[in-house]
Amino acid sequence: MPLKKDLPVKTLAALLLASSALLPIAAQAEALPMAAEAGDAGETADHHPIVVTGQVDSYGAATANGTKAPTPLIDVPQSVTVLTREQLDDQGVTQLGDALRYVPGVVLAQGEGNRDQIVLRGQNTTADFFLNGLRDDTQYYRSLYNIDHVEVLRGANALLFGRGGGGGVINRVRKTPSLSGESLGASAAAGTFGDFALAADLNAPLSQTVGARLNGTYEEFDNHRQDFHGRFIGVNPTLAFAPSADTRVDLSYNYDDDRRTADRGVASLGGKPLVGYRDTFFGRKDTNIAAVKAHIVEARLTQQLADSLTLTVAGQYSHTDKYYANIFAGAAVNPADNTVSLSAYNSTVRRESWIGQANLAWQGRTGPIGHTVIAGIEGGDQATDAARSEGVFPGGKASATVTLANRLDIPAITFGAPSRSTHAKVTTLSAYVQDQIELAPFLQIVGGVRYDSFKIAADNLLTDTSAGRTDRKWSPRAGVIVKPRANVSLYGSYTKSFLPQSGDQFSALDAVQATLAPEEFRNLEVGAKWDVTPALALAAAAYRLDRENSRFNDPVTGLPQLSGKTRTRGIELSATGRILPQWQVSLGYALQDGKVRSSTTAAPAGRSLALLPESQISLWTRYDIDAKLGLGLGVTHQSSAYATVSNSVTLPAWTRVDTAVFYTLSKAVSVQLNVNNLLNEQYFPNAHTDNNITTAQPRSARLSVRMAF
Repeated sequence: MPLKKDLPVKTLAALLLASSALLPIAAQAEALPMAAEAGDAGETADHHPIVVTGQVDSYGAATANGTKAPTPLIDVPQSVTVLTREQLDDQGVTQLGDALRYVPGVVLAQGEGNRDQIVLRGQNTTADFFLNGLRDDTQYYRSLYNIDHVEVLRGANALLFGRGGGGGVINRVRKTPSLSGESLGASAAAGTFGDFALAADLNAPLSQTVGARLNGTYEEFDNHRQDFHGRFIGVNPTLAFAPSADTRVDLSYNYDDDRRTADRGVASLGGKPLVGYRDTFFGRKDTNIAAVKAHIVEARLTQQLADSLTLTVAGQYSHTDKYYANIFAGAAVNPADNTVSLSAYNSTVRRESWIGQANLAWQGRTGPIGHTVIAGIEGGDQATDAARSEGVFPGGKASATVTLANRLDIPAITFGAPSRSTHAKVTTLSAYVQDQIELAPFLQIVGGVRYDSFKIAADNLLTDTSAGRTDRKWSPRAGVIVKPRANVSLYGSYTKSFLPQSGDQFSALDAVQATLAPEEFRNLEVGAKWDVTPALALAAAAYRLDRENSRFNDPVTGLPQLSGKTRTRGIELSATGRILPQWQVSLGYALQDGKVRSSTTAAPAGRSLALLPESQISLWTRYDIDAKLGLGLGVTHQSSAYATVSNSVTLPAWTRVDTAVFYTLSKAVSVQLNVNNLLNEQYFPNAHTDNNITTAQPRSARLSVRMAF
């Protein structure tokens, strides 16, 4: 069934009308200029009032776009990590997954070799990704060529972002045109495996009120794995119109074209990853393909209604076409005859999404009490066509057994008739309000709530059956911040989120799922933040995250029950910014434990959650010896973790060391050399199943040249 092309005009119109209705209410309040300074709170010379890109030339950031308010991070009662453009460049990363390795509490999952997939505070997700605060939930790999910074907001985040976000969300913030001057940046990088990347960034004011920016990249992937190859093309033109000092309109079109080998790693043996076959590909290069083309169009109006009142209205249309096929290890290696069983399938996904969002941010006072209020509405319309076919091996078999060898002899396969074909449509309408109240200079409280109406209707095209469900949920948020000093905060918070039972992609819904209430996430967190200097921030947090309403099939009746529960507890520590003018650091530590508390369809009570190492350490630091020469050092460590909730296969602990050398040739040209996995550690960073386990890339180097004019 083809996707419907109709624009949800009523939904978007309701957004605009509701945002207009909020204006007179807020306009009656007493105005107060924003407390934070321009550049820290986000008001720039280009009149972009609450869009913040962090401190210039620093690993530190003062605020985050994802909070939807100009609130300094020290006053946000939750853990937030901002990866600035300078840190991303120094680490030499071009893909989102590589950047997230340096965030405490974030564990990378394999994603079947075709998508970004992460574990945040023990919650596995493929959908909690956002672009400029708008949902970006298609399963694909995200590039950073056009990104100013990346924000990681941990804990349940439904009030700000809606459904999901149980463990946290990832928000990429795109580069935007500057009207203040023309600039051209370009870079070229090449690695030891033959991988390379070219990128350009052109900013050109077209007049005093109009500016344009063009970001583009071409990247080829390669690594140690047999037959692996890929390439990425990205183009992102943007326009900005600022007809007055109080008005700005940004228009953006993003085109991503990604094609790469779908690699699901190696199998297991004896409850551990298979060793000695680091490079062996358990697939065929003519079959294992992951390809996606994505088009994302965004329009954003930022209107300064008063000195302390800002309206932001944004709309996004996205269209993605994805094809994914793979052969992979379907079972552990049989030690008796040294063989492994292989399985295969392919899938296609076509998705169209419309999102409209309006947000008001106001700072003011009612008598002696200060307020930072955000209020907004959001509507969305998403349609997905998805299909899957199983692989057919010679003899019409659904699997094949091959002898283990350095290079596997895998027969050619075909794909049968579709085993699944669905059309699903999701319609959402949400409203939220939050007030951060300053009762005294040393005491703030935060309270807010979001209402979501989530409707899904799905057709099974093979059985000609349909199912649907509508959930209406309230998601509260409450917090308290105590500030013994202006640069120190102690906080406690409670947040709640939900996830409908059809999973986080909502491409299908069966009759059983349609009868079940959503899963719920409750996050309790206490923490402390200390801005040691304006350029150096320390943070600590302790949390407990409960997940409830997971499905469990009653062993007697076989009927599903919503009795499943899990709990994750942890401590997160971080230090970010400049220790000395020439010394920057991004340091993180996470200590965490997650358990199944009552039986679910996946596991009985007592099991440990998947891909949740007890401890994580991430360090990246740069020291500039002089104006021309700088050195970088990175260390990442993870203790052992289970590949899945079966707890049958353990990924051993590992430590990786990266280094970098930076040299400035002239004002316009600089070079850097990144050496990754300097000690050539052989480890297994992540997995998808007990027998799809990623092998780490050995020691490699990447030389980059950057030019800025």
